[in-house]
Amino acid sequence: MADINVPELFGSMVFNQTVMKERLPKEAYKALKKTLDDNEPLNIELANQVAHAMKEWAIEKGATHFTHWFQPLTGITAEKHDSFINPQEDGTVIMSFSGKELVKGEPDASSFPSGGHRATFEARGYTVWDPTAYPFVKEHTLCIPTAFCSYTGEALDKKTPLLRSMEALNEQALRILKLFGNKNVTHVATTVGPEQEYFIVNEKQYAKRKDLCMTGRTLFGSKSSKGQEMDDQYYAALDPKIVEYMEDLNKTLWKYGILSKTEHNEVAPAQHEMAPIFTTTNLSTDQNQLTMEVMKKVARRHGLRCLLHEKPFAGLNGSGKHNNWSMSTNEGENLLEPGATPEKNAQFLLFLTAVIKAVDENQDLLRISVASAGNDHRLGANEAPPAIISVYLGDELYAVLESIKDGKAYDNKKNTKLTIGADVLPPIPKDSTDRNRTSPFAFTGNKFEFRSVGSSLSIAGPNTTLDSIVAYTLKQFADELEKAADFNSALQTLIRREITAHWRIVFNGNGYDASWVAEAEKRGLLNLRTLPDAMEHYLDKKNIKLYTEMGVYTESEMHSHYEIKLEKYSNVLNIEVETMIEMINKDIVPACVKYMTALGTCIASVISYGNTTEQVERLLKKISSLTDILLAKKNELVQKHLAAKKAGDVMKVARAYVDSVIPAMEETRAIADEIEPLLGEEYKPFPNYEDLLFKISC
Repeated sequence: MADINVPELFGSMVFNQTVMKERLPKEAYKALKKTLDDNEPLNIELANQVAHAMKEWAIEKGATHFTHWFQPLTGITAEKHDSFINPQEDGTVIMSFSGKELVKGEPDASSFPSGGHRATFEARGYTVWDPTAYPFVKEHTLCIPTAFCSYTGEALDKKTPLLRSMEALNEQALRILKLFGNKNVTHVATTVGPEQEYFIVNEKQYAKRKDLCMTGRTLFGSKSSKGQEMDDQYYAALDPKIVEYMEDLNKTLWKYGILSKTEHNEVAPAQHEMAPIFTTTNLSTDQNQLTMEVMKKVARRHGLRCLLHEKPFAGLNGSGKHNNWSMSTNEGENLLEPGATPEKNAQFLLFLTAVIKAVDENQDLLRISVASAGNDHRLGANEAPPAIISVYLGDELYAVLESIKDGKAYDNKKNTKLTIGADVLPPIPKDSTDRNRTSPFAFTGNKFEFRSVGSSLSIAGPNTTLDSIVAYTLKQFADELEKAADFNSALQTLIRREITAHWRIVFNGNGYDASWVAEAEKRGLLNLRTLPDAMEHYLDKKNIKLYTEMGVYTESEMHSHYEIKLEKYSNVLNIEVETMIEMINKDIVPACVKYMTALGTCIASVISYGNTTEQVERLLKKISSLTDILLAKKNELVQKHLAAKKAGDVMKVARAYVDSVIPAMEETRAIADEIEPLLGEEYKPFPNYEDLLFKISC
């Protein structure tokens, strides 16, 4: 990559503010900037000017079409392409793009998830340009990031609630800052840097695995003789094939203005990570969706496949998307930065307290935000955080808050009894403690790392939840403090009271230790192990109150999301079961029969020479017995699967999968995995774990 001019390449396919300034008339650019800063809709005259400049720029980049690029409730992006061509009377065409086409589109909404609150014949939906996210050219198409809503105004996407939650947090954070005398800040935005973990496998091997093709994970596979137990993959030198992939990936991401910063091998064989630099949550969400798409496309250019499933291989680390979340002002101040100056720490402590309270009171919503069929396999296993939500603060912050809670001396050089005033609290150094990889929600210096997010998930959901619950808590704090006659006294009382009330959520220990489950239960913390467990709480009154008061979701939208999430969970498992059954019938059993036939022929041949065949006969009997057991387990699985699909409403169906079908899947897999190492190499039905994990370049 030595011949690449990265600053010149970066953002070259993005219609960003630099391009706007170059392409638009001076007055038009000023008007657009003011419109964006004031969060007001574009007037049609300005929209036409912007659309024309955007079209001319896009055509120069090779675009012939445009699309409103949106994020429906499928969890991936969607796009419908229209060309710029406009027919003329003389039979020719011109390339045109109007302000109306830029600002608003009308895709058919009938086939996108709506949770049953819209009839199929109610097909109209609207996409509306989100001017806070920059358009970009992808392949031959100008992609315009948009929100997606129904004819009646209900959000049908993940972007709209995210924007609402960001605005809710902005409004409440500004109220808090004004109480501290900060009247210059005009905007507070949440920022996110989502670390993206993924696996890379050889495309030819991938194509021979029906489970990977259909579900994204291996439904069968016995343990490889070597896994991750040697710890020799983490940060190891990159395979040349992976180097080529990562170089191509970086170049592509940089063209789209995506701040790809860090790349390395992860813990498991064939596992890797890409981490971007922080940016605003809305932009980061768009960019992460595009990143996942690019990762897959670039991999195929190199004869590889990128796996984004949370648990593609049993017994190895799963893949997460560590969501590094913070709050920053338009003046560049990070509100979760402890700071070296004591006068800033009271403000920091209030925001920190708000986050702790929000997490404790909304453990269910945070768990729901990361719940999926794939993530259920990952959480609580192989270096993933447990399903129990807790907050890790590190030793020093823990001691600071404990001293405030207990009214005791803080054990520092001055041995000071802390009060929360403008000049008493000592400086709190950044990175004053080790990191805790077992914590689902860890403070890491000037941000919180939400480690529970799954690798394939859109980060819109978790960040909508984070923004909403913190905004709701800040509102409660602002309502109380704005009425106080003595702000400093009220502030001290509030922080001490809330830290004490929510101390149960703070845990600095080992989240993998079995004793933590019992300890968490004693503390009254939730252990929502599966998606249905979590979704039982979604429509609780306190959750509806929170989201509707913050203007993030309507009650109708929440009911639809409840239906959609449970239905998707069951659909994923339905596909997995159907794939398992097909692989047993068409791959595993035929392979067993072929090998048993070969063994029988071998036995007959050896006996004809008067030799004994006791060991071979024992192997034959074992494979035969296991094959019979496998077929019996498969038949049980079929029956439980059919019963689950008829269980009733979406929750009952999902529950039937958890309670009956998933255990049957695990039992069936265990038998197949016992058979696999007994088969001769040339008889194996599909590439095994060794092939997938250690033969990337073959």
